[in-house]
Amino acid sequence: MFDAGIRQFRMALAMVLGRPINVRSAERLVEDALATLAEFGSPGEDVEQLLRGAAADPQMRADLTNKALRRTAQRLAAKSPFYADHFAAASVDPAALTTENIGAVPVTTKTDLVKRSRDFLCGEPFLASRTTGTTGRPTEIWYSRYEERLWPALVALSQVLRGGIRTTDLVQFNVSSRATGTMYAEMQVARLTGASIRMVGLIPPAETLDLTAGTDESAPTLMVTYPSYLGQLTRLARERGLGPADFRLRSINVGSEVLSPALAAAAEETFGATVHDLYGMTEVMPVAGAICRQRHLHIDAGIGLVEVCDLDTGRKAAPEALGTIVATPFFPYRECMPLFRYDTRDLVRQLPDTPLTCEMANVPATSHILGKADHVLRTQDGPVTPREVIEVLDALPGARWPMRYRTDVVDGRLHVDVAASSVPETSGIARHFAEAGIAATVDVVPVEGPELRRYRCDLVETSFASAGRAS
Repeated sequence: MFDAGIRQFRMALAMVLGRPINVRSAERLVEDALATLAEFGSPGEDVEQLLRGAAADPQMRADLTNKALRRTAQRLAAKSPFYADHFAAASVDPAALTTENIGAVPVTTKTDLVKRSRDFLCGEPFLASRTTGTTGRPTEIWYSRYEERLWPALVALSQVLRGGIRTTDLVQFNVSSRATGTMYAEMQVARLTGASIRMVGLIPPAETLDLTAGTDESAPTLMVTYPSYLGQLTRLARERGLGPADFRLRSINVGSEVLSPALAAAAEETFGATVHDLYGMTEVMPVAGAICRQRHLHIDAGIGLVEVCDLDTGRKAAPEALGTIVATPFFPYRECMPLFRYDTRDLVRQLPDTPLTCEMANVPATSHILGKADHVLRTQDGPVTPREVIEVLDALPGARWPMRYRTDVVDGRLHVDVAASSVPETSGIARHFAEAGIAATVDVVPVEGPELRRYRCDLVETSFASAGRAS
């Protein structure tokens, strides 16, 4: 117990001082937590305080954030050719940066990352991960050995202490094979926590459902996937007449796409598992967030700085205004290919300037993710976000998830084309938009095509089992 206390203190000190964290000590803290839970059934208040860190004290959090910001910027100026040029071009002194003047640094864009990718490297590359390319040209991000050991240890510690994962769990992973960094990290989390993991990928939904259904030890208790793929699984399970008694699932984690309340509720009803909507992206790992019961997105302020920048001005978004998430992962959490003020293009709304009252009120928050900033539709009645459209379509009677559609603005009004394969009832769809406060015209188109919305579930990896054997 004394050794565990020393490890906790050393890890907390490294976090505060911004020094590289001893990865083996972090891994041993996971072992300590598992042993404590096995013996006492509870981790104790001291360990929970370690997880919260200084986040509960606003002044201390602000001081630590400014120190982390300067430390990260100075390292980038010294090690990254791109950021050496970037800071110099903006006449910015990295040692003088604060959250108040950080706007003087232009945002880093995906175009920057594609054009000068090697100039972002600050460490020894170990593992490359590529974005899916569903929202544009894929980008490649390199991670170091240190990062790919540290992140799983921190995630495993948090998940064990909060009851998110157990040694008896079987985690089923249904994501694109391009997300190598995430897959590697998930395997290490399973290793550290004593859980088992099944790396399935995006195979045809019928094959995944065959693996998922069942109540014996071969069936998963946890699943990680995308909302669109979950929609396919939910629809197929209902068509087969399956319900909660046919599955062992306890929790389903989804991310990288907009999850509607209608789909989340349908999945929970079908699988008997709680659906958790999480936020994260390849480029800014390990900056990540979770959704509270009031549907705010909360992102840990100790791992990185998250800004909400106005879509039109680029400056800090005013309360209740739309903005894009601009993220800066801090050193020492990000080492090999860190990004500074990276414009994720993830659309949110700045929350009103009033105290939060949700269960995660001590963690900074924005609205739920509303889609991609480049997909906002400017109508005569104001902007319409992708989430607003998806939430209406997903809630249509008999909706066949994921919904296939396209949007445009015609004569100042929202126009939506919906694939006939997505809805059994093709009339009255505009009325559902009106009930949601959106004036829209709607056409039902007879066939699906490349011009309709594409999803991550479309990255399906066809197997011999589904395609048939060659003769």
